[in-house]
Amino acid sequence: MSLLEARHLVKVFQAEPSHFGNASHPVRALNDVSLTIEAGETLGLVGESGSGKSTLGRILLRLIEPDSGDVIFDGSDVLRAGGSELRRLRRDMQIIFQDPVGSLDPRMTVEKIVYEPIAIHGSEDGRSRREQASEVMRAVGLDTSALRRYPHEFSGGQRQRIGIARALILRPRFIVADEPVSALDVSVGAQIVNLLKQLQREFQLTYLFISHSMPIVRYLADRIAVMQQGEIVEVGTTEQITTAPRHSYTKTLLAATPEMEIATQ
Repeated sequence: MSLLEARHLVKVFQAEPSHFGNASHPVRALNDVSLTIEAGETLGLVGESGSGKSTLGRILLRLIEPDSGDVIFDGSDVLRAGGSELRRLRRDMQIIFQDPVGSLDPRMTVEKIVYEPIAIHGSEDGRSRREQASEVMRAVGLDTSALRRYPHEFSGGQRQRIGIARALILRPRFIVADEPVSALDVSVGAQIVNLLKQLQREFQLTYLFISHSMPIVRYLADRIAVMQQGEIVEVGTTEQITTAPRHSYTKTLLAATPEMEIATQ
């Protein structure tokens, strides 16, 4: 059985009126989107900006409510869950954001940032906050002395590692990585991609990896889903999608994306 299944998701955003009082047309961000994600795999989700990738990722985590459709996680109905069931699902499903600067509260120490999910969702295991935060900081390659500092004292790549540590502290089973390297330079981004691959093995994680970069997705993903204008136009193994794509849009993405070498660890 799949760990996560999305069924016929639809999301329409009502546009704000313009300065001239004219109503813009509603934007159909998702149009009958269905997909499955198997436990332990990385499903790469690729497409141009505005294709609906981030909207889909947030709906899977119930950060956005769809207009219709279903999300099933390990047999539980995510969109209809409430109370203790929803809190349990929140612990199992986390997100790594695109912007390592804007996603970290500049007023909080790194320790408070990393520990915040436990404070919100509750997952105490008898150890101190410092012990739990230190463990995930080491896992992402940062010294525990960083816990006493503030986000502005770190580079972009280090801030993204902090964001990953925050996502890991609840020991989730599923993580949406929403373009986690697009704001970083190529060499730093490659380090983060390799880190995500390493953490997947260590923590038995399942990823939805959202990106507009086919080379990165090809390196990281087991399967690839291609989105265009709110629809999944093609899904297949990484080899099939990158060597024998069927849809014209997939072929266009492959032709337009330069190669990028990622050094393996």
